[in-house]
Amino acid sequence: MTNPFSEKIESTAEDNLLVEQAVKGDKKSLEDLIKRHQAWIYNISLKMVWDPADAEDVTQETLIKIITKLSTFRGDSSFRTWAYRIAANHVINMKKKRMELNYTSFSKYGNDIINSPDTDLPDPGSVNAEIDMLIEETKIGCMNAMLLCLDREQRLIFILGSMFGANDETGSEIMEMSRENFRQKLSRARKQLSNFMSNKCGLMDKNNPCHCNKKTKLMMDAGHVNPDNLLFSKKYLYTIEKVAPEKYEQIEDLFEKKAVKLFREHPFQQSPDFVRSLRMIMESKDFRNIMNIN
Repeated sequence: MTNPFSEKIESTAEDNLLVEQAVKGDKKSLEDLIKRHQAWIYNISLKMVWDPADAEDVTQETLIKIITKLSTFRGDSSFRTWAYRIAANHVINMKKKRMELNYTSFSKYGNDIINSPDTDLPDPGSVNAEIDMLIEETKIGCMNAMLLCLDREQRLIFILGSMFGANDETGSEIMEMSRENFRQKLSRARKQLSNFMSNKCGLMDKNNPCHCNKKTKLMMDAGHVNPDNLLFSKKYLYTIEKVAPEKYEQIEDLFEKKAVKLFREHPFQQSPDFVRSLRMIMESKDFRNIMNIN
């Protein structure tokens, strides 16, 4: 799978050819363009909003914006920069989603974690999922909640720069800011996350008070972990660090380095087939007129 944020893999020519053919009315080229980028936009959306159903809506909204504006792409920048700038503007400016309203600050979330009781794991015979999968679901859900405690801009910068490996040149172009500003905001987001985790999270230090296995039953009782519908820890093909192996930022602080690694170990979730869901829109009369499709 091609990482669009990698500087070692040049896909601009192929993207540009697909754009050119799509604007001329070639539906297959348009569908191929969507397929090349839908998984990355979906995984960005998922980390921005936590909930997969909301992430699907956000991704579809973003893809519609990209394909309806495709005829305005002039090639002044790479298609990657142009398309993900649209995605960035959308996820930063959209209406707040449900989980974003639940997790609003590190201080509140930290108090919730520390004040919640430890519980024993459920009896393996009482649930329709492996216990290890339930613990993993708790871990990923908790870390996704941490991301929501960042403001949207810093959250997206951390996703791009620390999780998906975009360098400061690529990140600054997408975020429409200076390279120095991108680096500063990335560093600030990384520090906020590592500072929060360093004295609370058992993944960072086994002596810390919060451990995923001690919170799993609590998360199940609260409805955040459903053994019958695992959202994050079900079978997946890759981790983020597998699909985005190039790592740009050099991190000297050991806690920050460990925190980033923990986030990069998260699954890179399989994307729904947005080509199928968008086909009806692409075949509508209004869309065909916009795209000049006969």
